[in-house]
Amino acid sequence: MSRLLLFTSAISILLFLVVLFSVRRSQIRAEYSVGWLIASVALFALSRSSWLLDRSARFLHIDQPPVVLLLGLFFVFLLLFFWASILISRLRDDTVALVQRIAILEYHINHSIQYGPRSKET
Repeated sequence: MSRLLLFTSAISILLFLVVLFSVRRSQIRAEYSVGWLIASVALFALSRSSWLLDRSARFLHIDQPPVVLLLGLFFVFLLLFFWASILISRLRDDTVALVQRIAILEYHINHSIQYGPRSKET
């Protein structure tokens, strides 16, 4: 079990460093990196605390504590992927709205070129 916990700790540190370097190089925005940083810290804390792992396994009625670690990992990343899906959906909706606004503006520009500017007749 200690090898699994050591490996998980190393992976969490690697994830933390990759996210920090990605933020520094502007490959990921800071607000999106927060979830990944929290996930890596939670994974590290869970892998370094045998007491927390054993306690969680007893609470969930699971015989083997490493299974709790894997379940926690799965749950955290499932939440992160769901959050990313929400962000992607929001961006897609914003893109559709922007394309519609551009089409309306093009229509008005073409209409004013074709018929000239509107004059105010009273």
